[in-house]
Amino acid sequence: MKIISKINEKNKNPIGNIPITIAFLGDSVTQGCFECYKTGERSIETVFDSMNSYSFKLRQIIEQFYPRAPINIINAGISGDSAPSGASRVKRDIIAYKPDLTVICYGLNDSGRGIDGISAYTDGLESIFTQLKEDLPESEIIFMTPNMMTTSRSYQLETGILSEIAENCALIQNSGNFDAYIDAARKTSHEFNISVCDCYSKWKKLHESGVDINNLLANKINHPTREMHNLFAQSLFDMIIN
Repeated sequence: MKIISKINEKNKNPIGNIPITIAFLGDSVTQGCFECYKTGERSIETVFDSMNSYSFKLRQIIEQFYPRAPINIINAGISGDSAPSGASRVKRDIIAYKPDLTVICYGLNDSGRGIDGISAYTDGLESIFTQLKEDLPESEIIFMTPNMMTTSRSYQLETGILSEIAENCALIQNSGNFDAYIDAARKTSHEFNISVCDCYSKWKKLHESGVDINNLLANKINHPTREMHNLFAQSLFDMIIN
């Protein structure tokens, strides 16, 4: 990708080259949300820890190899967000900062709308891609597929709202509906000539190899553990340098 050349040039000549900016658009996982806890009988809150998000970890990896090239990170992830919502704010939250690279990751919340919601999901992605390409023609774009959700309610979750959410997510995951969303996102990305960092396929391989997905989820529902954010960060770095 072109961005690695920009990073390399910045590393060689920090004063003579403009700063490098990488932007991230997505939902709670992008924002850096982990464990969830009840705040009332039917209300929940999440633990926010952006320092352990994959965007922060990616910057750490890049600066490990290019220590003289500081990376500006724009984290525009919002808990509960969806692709159509992302499309409505991409100009304000991403394009305004003129990033060299934008990483987009949606699907977890979109899939809650059922199989009939796929068209709204892909329409949202198409709008995001179109706006980025029209307003930032020299900038690069990566669509990153998200993590798997729980496949069964964890015994660590008490009965109540968190348990209900987990059961619903497991239904979406096990029914094949989530796979259909990710397949649609891959197809849409390819139609727009957008590079795909396919982390979802890596999660699926872990699952198929016997790994308990709940052990990889901080909230036992849909938020990866801090350690699993390393998989996202390393996968993005591998794509950037190739």
